[in-house]
Amino acid sequence: MSNITLYGSSTSGNCLKTRWIADLMGVAYDWREMDVFAGDTRTEDFLAINPAGQVPCMVREDGRILAQSNAIMLYLAEGSALIPEDPFDRAKMMEWMFWEQYSHEPAIAVRRAQLKFMNMPEADIDPMLMQKGRRALGVMELRLMARDFIVGEQFTLADVALVAYTRVAHEGGFDLADFPAVRSWVHRVERELGLEPAEYETVA
Repeated sequence: MSNITLYGSSTSGNCLKTRWIADLMGVAYDWREMDVFAGDTRTEDFLAINPAGQVPCMVREDGRILAQSNAIMLYLAEGSALIPEDPFDRAKMMEWMFWEQYSHEPAIAVRRAQLKFMNMPEADIDPMLMQKGRRALGVMELRLMARDFIVGEQFTLADVALVAYTRVAHEGGFDLADFPAVRSWVHRVERELGLEPAEYETVA
């Protein structure tokens, strides 16, 4: 795979997971740090690359552009063991990747952003975000009580997609001590990715 350019923010789990996969696959890339809160994704130059004004975004040497974190991961990991060969297992991986963006990230990542980066007081944060985030973590807990990884015993892109914000859920006020199977899984996935462990302090 030729050299690529990845536009992203180092504070964003969605962006970091594309970088983790590029590193894991040995793909050469140029990282362009974007400050979302400062409006970097709303400039004329960036909107010419991605009219949606979102990161991550990948640009190939031939100029072709790919957005959306899970789509970028699928492209970078093509042909690797991170994507199951079995059609059902591959579809199961996709099921969890879709669920991550629809039912997990919109609660956990949003609450984290509001609390950690936007400095919103707890009283101003939608209480439903905590309920929805804990419900998502509960779904993962049930899934992981009987297996090491999200799809059977195989480490896949589903694990990478879900770990990005789960490992920093405490920054959004979620206590992973309430979800021991999830917490153990986070450690396993971090080891697979060669990441330094995130902090898992108990939320007061």
